[in-house]
Amino acid sequence: MQIRKAFALAAVCALILLPGASAAGGKFDGNWTTHLACEAHGQTEAYKWEFPSEIKDNNFHGVHGEPGGPGYLVIEGKINDDGSAKLSAKGTVSHNNAHGVFAMKGNNYSYNIKAQFSDTKGTGTRDEGAGILGRPCTFEFVKQTDAKPPDTNPSPNTSPSPSGGN
Repeated sequence: MQIRKAFALAAVCALILLPGASAAGGKFDGNWTTHLACEAHGQTEAYKWEFPSEIKDNNFHGVHGEPGGPGYLVIEGKINDDGSAKLSAKGTVSHNNAHGVFAMKGNNYSYNIKAQFSDTKGTGTRDEGAGILGRPCTFEFVKQTDAKPPDTNPSPNTSPSPSGGN
């Protein structure tokens, strides 16, 4: 008799906890594309990067380049329920002409990003600190959809166009 009561209690608890478990993912979860644009600063040229990022359980993670290599950058941080975030960026200098003696090729750097996300997009700005070492950088985040592109060749018997499509 007690085994039945224990089993029934366990079943009721599982049913109560099940809705919370199914909603475990974060509001912003999915695959994103990060667009980074930094202005010229001193002798360092302006640049733009685009790279894939992911949000899982409202934790942002984006990587540009190879770990430890020139131009490597990893951005991470927690996104709050209201979409606000303070992300942390850590990277490796990619050019010898980077600003000043503090930015020799291969040296590491870090900064913070103040960001704001909505369901499908976001924006952010680099914390420039005192402006001595930092430079203005902006971020655009775009959520990728899982929608399939329209089928441009609906019939298997249709031959390709003479132009080749390239």
